[in-house]
Amino acid sequence: MKTMIRKHWIFYGDVQGVGFRSRACHAAEQLGVTGWVKNLWNGSVEMETEGEEAAIERLIANIQSSRAIEIVRMESKEIPTCGSTYFSIRRGN
Repeated sequence: MKTMIRKHWIFYGDVQGVGFRSRACHAAEQLGVTGWVKNLWNGSVEMETEGEEAAIERLIANIQSSRAIEIVRMESKEIPTCGSTYFSIRRGN
């Protein structure tokens, strides 16, 4: 049985208008990670991810590897899983 976790993230830096959300969504779908991502009013990006811990770590590494995205700080905390079945881009701001 696979151990699933869910994490809530906030990313700060040059993270809006640089393809962050679409990159996160595409990578999540490829890795079998579910959840959502959205822009926040203050220029940061909020995201929740659910899946195997190794897959979530690969998702974050994929986002960080983009030359256009510059994350200067990120916060994360583990939260209860909710059994989400897909990854989506939510409207923010």
